[in-house]
Amino acid sequence: MTPEPISHDPVERVHQAFRRRVATADFLPGRVVDSKAAVPDVADLVALFRSQATSRHVDRLARRLRAKGLGYYTIGSSGHEGMAAVAAALRPTDMAFLHYRDAAFQIERARQVEGQTPVRDLVLSLMASSDDPISGGRHKVLGSRALAIPPQTSTIASHVPKAVGAAYSIGLARRARPEHQAIPDDGLVVCSFGDASLNHASCQAAINTAGWTAHQGVPLPLLMVCEDNGIGISVPTPPGWVEASMSGRAGIDYLRGDGLDIVDTHRATVAAAEQIRRTKRPVFLHLSCVRLYGHAGADVETVYRSSAEIESSEANDPLLHTARILVDQGGLLPDEVLAIYDEVEREVEKVADEASTTPLLRDRHAIMSSIIPPARTNSIDQSDPFDTGPFDTGPFDDVQLRAMDEPQSMAKLLNWTLAEILHRHNEVVLAGEDIGVKGGVYGVTQRLQARFGPHRVIDTVLDEQSILGLAIGMAHNGMVPIPEIQFLAYYQNAQDQIRGEAATLPFFSAGQFTNPLVVRIAALGYQRGFGGHFHNDNSIAVLRDIPGLIVACPSNGADASAMLRECVRLAREEQRIVAFLEPIARYATIDLLEDGDRLWAHRYQPAASAPSAPLGSIAVNGTETDVAIVTYGNGAFLAAQARADLATRGVAARVVDIRWLSPLPLDAVADAVADCARVVIVDECRESGSASEAIAIGLLERGVGPVARLCAADSFIATGPGSAATLPSREAIVSACS
Repeated sequence: MTPEPISHDPVERVHQAFRRRVATADFLPGRVVDSKAAVPDVADLVALFRSQATSRHVDRLARRLRAKGLGYYTIGSSGHEGMAAVAAALRPTDMAFLHYRDAAFQIERARQVEGQTPVRDLVLSLMASSDDPISGGRHKVLGSRALAIPPQTSTIASHVPKAVGAAYSIGLARRARPEHQAIPDDGLVVCSFGDASLNHASCQAAINTAGWTAHQGVPLPLLMVCEDNGIGISVPTPPGWVEASMSGRAGIDYLRGDGLDIVDTHRATVAAAEQIRRTKRPVFLHLSCVRLYGHAGADVETVYRSSAEIESSEANDPLLHTARILVDQGGLLPDEVLAIYDEVEREVEKVADEASTTPLLRDRHAIMSSIIPPARTNSIDQSDPFDTGPFDTGPFDDVQLRAMDEPQSMAKLLNWTLAEILHRHNEVVLAGEDIGVKGGVYGVTQRLQARFGPHRVIDTVLDEQSILGLAIGMAHNGMVPIPEIQFLAYYQNAQDQIRGEAATLPFFSAGQFTNPLVVRIAALGYQRGFGGHFHNDNSIAVLRDIPGLIVACPSNGADASAMLRECVRLAREEQRIVAFLEPIARYATIDLLEDGDRLWAHRYQPAASAPSAPLGSIAVNGTETDVAIVTYGNGAFLAAQARADLATRGVAARVVDIRWLSPLPLDAVADAVADCARVVIVDECRESGSASEAIAIGLLERGVGPVARLCAADSFIATGPGSAATLPSREAIVSACS
């Protein structure tokens, strides 16, 4: 019989080699099995092999679909099929944030939950079918609500910070029970990533935060699985690097397993999981793997790897190792192993044929339908007499109650509003750098930790990725986090945690997974003589660019209080993600026109009696018609000053405070200025990329005009006497409106 020619296609070459070597029992030597170790029984070994083979045949199908124009860019799992044993060793309720090569994990976990169809789910995802049960065809992702696997796209370990947050939330949930808790009290969180991803800043930040947290004795039941295949796209990982990097990390226990051997992988994972559940400490599980077929898509690894390296990886095919285990330890014949492999292939092909007739996702409105998550229908209003009936002491002491008789600054009103929100909603948690004992740089969170405890007002590590990741992870478990970013410029260090992780979650899960939160950011300019561009950042383009994100910016204390309540409602009830920008320069402002007038101070009002500020509502000051000044934040304060100056010049101006910067309330603004002779938009952000561009165009499209803009210069902000030189001023507003 003429031997089958060796294919030049690596996918088919590995397939042929598997069949040929199993048929002849040509196996590589395996590990020496510890007779005392718990070895899965034959039925479990066969089931694990079926999950591995399913993953392999789905990868083969993906390559064929792509060649026919029926499939799209994918990252395969071949070489990482040992992750099936990781899934088998864990509980299906242990939330899993997975590496993109972990199809075998999802397939095996589906075996643990009744009624799952993992092959069909994966095939529909490959085809971008609108019937895809996780993303609705928006992306080829791993994920399943029933399997507690939130979807990840092509992440480079940017999911690890939120895994830390989710693990932290398990202990927190015992003390502040969330209504929508998703992870059992005795559960753990697993996240997986590659050896190259280990070097990414987000991964290193998360690992550091995990160790920092555990070092203090705080419960953190987290399993981090590093799938070490020795290469990152085309760059080899230095031999020994992962172990050298991780085996001595403070607060984190290091375990190792052979990811090519399902018995050893299962043993190592069982040991790790038992240790985590017992000690509540994070474990780093280092699994050796191989990568087959190249990185992804049309990647041709012969460009950067030698034939010998490729052949070595292919010879270490984990399915070959499992076949050896089935023969040596399970008592199967080689032909029986091949029969299972071929049977799985037929099952995958059958599902693919059936799925080929399903509808594809093409419609614009269907694609965008999950950008905004669905509102919750069963949120309990955790109110008490403090905010539903006559005013009583609520969370305040006598000193605070006496102070409430007088108008106060924005910082003080925000502090009291946060106290009210923490008092009212047990699942609300604050987190950020210096917010606890210190009370924040500007005192906004002063005394809150003493009142509500360090588990609800959390002093975090100094890292914005970790702060936001902590919040996102806690939100996965039913908490409503309010993380604080100390300055707007610091958000730039971690923007992908909102853009790439939080905001995309409902989109790529068709609304099945959400992570609602309110990010408080001390923001914008006009701080005299302090900090330069890192503490005076007047660019919010990076926030307004994110689909589905709500951006709010109050200009005074009364609005700040009302809008913060609305932001928390949006998170709790509508599962929204909100960026709440607090103008630093207005934190302590109480006077408007002259010292002692207290025209920019406001009395505190509890929620039951305070005016509301619903999403999209604006504030209109005056009925004058000569000119309308449309603005927000610090601009509203400056415009109020300029309005008084303009009146002395015979120019009657009204001020329209937009308050909500994304989505922009353009219809409301157009209605508010329709009877004015002209409109001047005052935007403290830069001329290029600021909200004023969208406001001006939106008003003109609605027939409002003429419209002029007064913006900050396209410049960073200086420190010292020139700190406001590039920003709009009271005088400049008067000049623009005269």
